[in-house]
Amino acid sequence: MGFDGSQAYERALAISPDLILMDVRMPRMDGFAACRLLAADARTSAIPVIFLTVAGDLDERLNGLEIGAVDYVLKPFDAAEVLARIRVHLVRAGGKREVQDDGFAVDTTGNGVLVRAAIQHLSQRLNDPPTVEHLARLLGTNEKRLSRAFRENLGQTVFEYLREERLRVAQTLLSTTPLSIASIAEEIGFSSAANFATAFRERFGVTPSAYRDEHRIQGAADSNQPAADAD
Repeated sequence: MGFDGSQAYERALAISPDLILMDVRMPRMDGFAACRLLAADARTSAIPVIFLTVAGDLDERLNGLEIGAVDYVLKPFDAAEVLARIRVHLVRAGGKREVQDDGFAVDTTGNGVLVRAAIQHLSQRLNDPPTVEHLARLLGTNEKRLSRAFRENLGQTVFEYLREERLRVAQTLLSTTPLSIASIAEEIGFSSAANFATAFRERFGVTPSAYRDEHRIQGAADSNQPAADAD
């Protein structure tokens, strides 16, 4: 589809194809960036994407599949095999082209799609996130536009969102797992347990240990509540 990733994304929005065949190495926006946008947009997220490319390094193949492609075919390829793969993926996708609501409170057009794609990427890399400049490149845009998109859609900078998401995940880990404070700090990308504890206390008003103890007590109290009588 199209001559570069940006055109592929725009044409997918316009015609909603049943399947997309796309190269990786393209000008302006590469195939990986386009695939991230397609996966992040509720209008196109269910469209199967197959990469047909000479980009055959293992890291590239794994990256293509990780960001949402259903298949990755290396050039030179046999046309009969590609057609067979297309048929398989069309059958699997049949009847599943429904718009999904994934809970992101951002718009589903323009810069909102960038935010959704960025959030999806960051959520998988909380312990080692890319710089804002690198994240923007991964999404086929620039740092200025990505930063503006976050401010317009979330009222936060990328760094503020990342910090808030790390601490939100920390709450879940503290209340549902036996992981040590140091392990949780490492899991969500803080340089030390001390830095994590300081950030957590500043955000929630209690230390991570106190938060965990409070929720253990609350959990124990809840489990001891008598079951309601059935009518």
